[in-house]
Amino acid sequence: MLALAGCDLLTIAPPLMDALDQAEGEVPRRLDPTHALSDGEARVSFDEPSFRWALNEDAMATEKLSEGIRNFAADTVELERFAFETCTQCR
Repeated sequence: MLALAGCDLLTIAPPLMDALDQAEGEVPRRLDPTHALSDGEARVSFDEPSFRWALNEDAMATEKLSEGIRNFAADTVELERFAFETCTQCR
């Protein structure tokens, strides 16, 4: 998680957020697009077909993306259940 500091959009599990909240000190930014350019990293652009091909060629990325989507879907169902039960108890 700390190695991804600087990523604009990142989902972090509540226990990890709690651990981060309890940690002392600063979290230095690790990811910065300006550093990538100055380090000689070439900017990469994809059209949809080339993106799909590159994703298909990366087995880990394909599996982790699918796993993430499944987990978000399951968490959405759980959140909806929790919200429904909470609202039902308030009536």
